[in-house]
Order: sequence, then structure tokens, then C-alpha cells
Amino acid sequence: MTYRKDTFYSKNLRISKRFLPLTGLLLSVVILTGFMNTISGKTPASQEVWAGTWSTSPQLVEQRNMPPEPGLSNSTLRQVVCVSIGGENLRVRFSNEFSKSPVTMKKVQIAVSKGESVIDKSTITELKFKGNPEITMDPGVAIISDPVAFKLTPRMLVAITIYFGETSPDVTGHPGSRTTSYLISGDKTSEVDLADAAHTDHWYVIRGIDVKAPKSAGVVAILGNSITDGRGSGTNKQDRWPDELAIRLLNNRRTRNIAVLNQGIGGNCVIRGGLGPTALSRFDRDVINQDGVRWLIIFEGVNDIGGSRGSDAASRVSKGLIEAYNKMIDEAHAHGIKVYGATITPFGKSFYYSPDHEAARDTVNNWIRTSGRFDAVIDFDKVMRDPQNTISLLPEAQSGDFLHPNEKGYVMMGGAVDLKLFK
Repeated sequence: MTYRKDTFYSKNLRISKRFLPLTGLLLSVVILTGFMNTISGKTPASQEVWAGTWSTSPQLVEQRNMPPEPGLSNSTLRQVVCVSIGGENLRVRFSNEFSKSPVTMKKVQIAVSKGESVIDKSTITELKFKGNPEITMDPGVAIISDPVAFKLTPRMLVAITIYFGETSPDVTGHPGSRTTSYLISGDKTSEVDLADAAHTDHWYVIRGIDVKAPKSAGVVAILGNSITDGRGSGTNKQDRWPDELAIRLLNNRRTRNIAVLNQGIGGNCVIRGGLGPTALSRFDRDVINQDGVRWLIIFEGVNDIGGSRGSDAASRVSKGLIEAYNKMIDEAHAHGIKVYGATITPFGKSFYYSPDHEAARDTVNNWIRTSGRFDAVIDFDKVMRDPQNTISLLPEAQSGDFLHPNEKGYVMMGGAVDLKLFK
């Protein structure tokens, strides 16, 4: 339909002629603003939403994975993470969910990482909490910082530096970081390089980063165990299979605004036992309550199967896993989230293998493939199995224990996910 200028103003908007000059000026400003936003690549704030761009699943840190000397209290901790999508504004999540005592953060900042413990000084940005630079997290509490302007680019490495006051003897964190953190006594938050710091390949207290993104953006949450967490990947290489998927999404024009959240916990179970809260108990926290989640990949269950004893127990576990998957599918669908089921990868020759365990894995995988309950199936079993011995991983794609893939295996897994699933 074509509008004549006089008809548009007088009939459709019914604006008095004496207001026409002012109306035309306002319309010009609106059009010019939209045009400038377009050519600058910026999305108007009204068309933006919060979306998770990095996340990790917190748990109670085991004694063997506790912070090294000098410990967290009255010390500075610098932790490096790799985001998926970028933006101009962000906020950071922290957790004291599993500690029995308060944790005080006196200063918190974020900056661009330049490798190891070095940061780009020009990008240092202070984080505040309801306007305050210092905050004490009570036991069992998770918090989120105030939003800040920060130019975040896709797959950027950023360093979150915290100067702690008093902290809890038991610590909330994520042991399987596959990334080195740096710990040094005193307030060293402004130091560009923490060269004398102690090294530890664990994360503590940090939980996630959200970014302001266009409404077209979306988030894939991956619920998993150590294979998703990256056991067998390279330390500081950011080459877990969710990383490989994130890179592929960014390199595809139609999926470049889709973030990936790795919600894997090493040793985790779906139903009971294992390390960290079970997948069922953390489902709301790690999937439903994450900002912007539109898709969920469930790739978990091998630890439940491997931890069972005897044929009856293995059979019960397989039935229990199917019930748990059904619960998670129903809850995700109720929140408008599509759910993709990933088959459990082979573990022949590993410490988990037994005929009973293999029968349980086969039962679960058959259900994932044929039940029709998932919106789609990602058949990691088919991708990763040895064609000469289908109950085992490909020899060249396993890390040595025949349970966890190696770096080549993770590239294969990340490359096996059909990007058409994320329209």
C-alpha cells in the first residue's frame, strides 16, 4: 500500500495542521535514530533481552579441590572464562549456595584477559551490587551484579578478579574448570599481571555471565556430566564439545546470536548419588532459570548406570533415567524450551563396563531414539563408537580410560550437532 504524505497525516493520524511541523521533526528524529542504530550495528535497548553467554554449575567443592595457599580469605582471585556471544552490557553471577558460612567480596572487577593472569588495564570495569562495591553472600545464596557497560566480543576471554574479605571454610565452586585461576594474598585487583600468584585449575564462587543481546538471540543449555564438563580436553584451550558447538554456531550466519551454556558437572548423576546436585535437583537452577534458554540438550546418565550394582539395579536405573528424562522434558516444554536427547556414548573397556551396564545403556539409548518424547535426537553413540567394536569408543577419539573422549573426540562431538536444530 502506498501512502501520500497529506493522506498519511490528515486521515490516518488525524493530526492538526498546526502540529505538522513538530510532528515531522519528531518523526525525522525517530527515523534518523533508527538509521544511526542500523549503520552502527547497535540494537535499540527496547529490542534487547538478557541472555546467558557463559555459565558453570556450582557445587560443594571436595577437599582435594579446595583453594591452595594462601586460601581465599583476604586474598585476590583472578579467574578466566570464555564467553560465547557478545554485547555492550553485562552482569555477573556469583554463588555461595553450598557453603555454611558467609563469604565477603570487598572488590570485584572484570577485564579482558590477555592470557594467563594478565589483563588489559584499559578494560578494567568495577562491579557493584545495588550500587555497593562490597557485598557479603550469606550461606545458601546466589547473587547477581549490577549491569555494567562492557564491550564483550564473541568467544572473548575475560578475567573476573575478586578481592575477598572473610570467607567460608567450605567453598562453593566448580572443580572441573579446565582453566587456570590465580590466587595471591592481599588486594591485588588493580595489578595487570599476578605473576607471583599460586595456580589452581578450578573455579570458585563465580557462576555465570549474562549479556544484553538482540531479541533474536537464544541460548542452548547443555545438561551433562564430565564428558560435557570437558574431562580429556586441553587445559586453557577452551575445546570441550560445547565450545566446539559454540564456535560452529558463531560461524554460521543464521545462528551467530545463539549462546551455549555448559552445565556439566564431573561425576554427576541424574537421579541420585554422584558429585554435585543431581541433574533433577539442579534442573530449575541450571536450565529453567537461566536467561534466554530456548533449547536444552540432555546428555547425562552414564554415571547412574556405571554406579549401579547387579542386573536388577541396572534395570531399575535405566527405568529411573527414562522417568527423569520425561520429567525434565515436560518441565522444559512448559517453559517453551525445545529438548534434544543425546544418546549415551560407549564405555566398553572402561571401568564402568559390564554386561549389565551395557544392557542398561542400550535400553536408555533405544528409548531416546524411538520414544518420540524428544524434539530431536543427537546420536553421540553412533558418532563416537568404534565400528569394529560398537560397545567401545573409537580408539583414536578416547582419552585413555575409554570413557572420556580426547580433544579429537570433542571436535567430532561438537561437529555432529545439526545446526538446523537451532532455528
